[in-house]
Amino acid sequence: MVEEELQKEARALGDPTRHRLFRYVAEAPGPVGVAELTDFVRLNHNAVRQHLAVLKDAGLVVEEVEERTRPGRPRLLYRLAPEAAGRWGTAGAYAWLAGLLSEAVRRHLEPRQVGRQEGHRRGAELAGSGEPVNLFESEIERRGFRPTRVERGRTVELVLGRCPFADVAGSDPDTVCQLHLGLAEGLAEGLGGLDVEGLIAKDPRRAGCRLTVRRQGSLAGARS
Repeated sequence: MVEEELQKEARALGDPTRHRLFRYVAEAPGPVGVAELTDFVRLNHNAVRQHLAVLKDAGLVVEEVEERTRPGRPRLLYRLAPEAAGRWGTAGAYAWLAGLLSEAVRRHLEPRQVGRQEGHRRGAELAGSGEPVNLFESEIERRGFRPTRVERGRTVELVLGRCPFADVAGSDPDTVCQLHLGLAEGLAEGLGGLDVEGLIAKDPRRAGCRLTVRRQGSLAGARS
């Protein structure tokens, strides 16, 4: 990280209220709405939105629009920015990776198997909260892969613009890439309506891996 980015993050977190909001978002199990944050810090809606705008501008949180399956205006939701994970006292991507690999060793599982189990668990949590491909892409983005989506009928290709585990994957690509493939397969199974067709791995330091999924059934209602 360049010094300017670090200084910008530090300035954003220098305000005690913003720091509390950041910690709350970072530790939440899922995206958080403004109303929940307003209740937490006991400030008015506009003040909280202003603090969130500063955190977003500093690259500390990500703002997204809620996917709704019922009438009403979608809420703005906030979550920890993937590239901020591991900084400012937050849990990092490598801690998550280490936990999965430790489980694989302890249970005598292949990396792809333990990835698949973790992905299925997460997919089941998300199932029904939106269109499966959108949820799949959002989860891949949340893990820090910077996906770019390319649609070809029922087939969706995600070009991964970043590997959050480049240091480890560079020395042991088979283990890390197989774990990621299993994660994608389990996520698709847990969400339902999707099949993973394959993962084309590239140099993790240059990124550009291609993950391809296919919608099951017809194209009707495929896009939200």
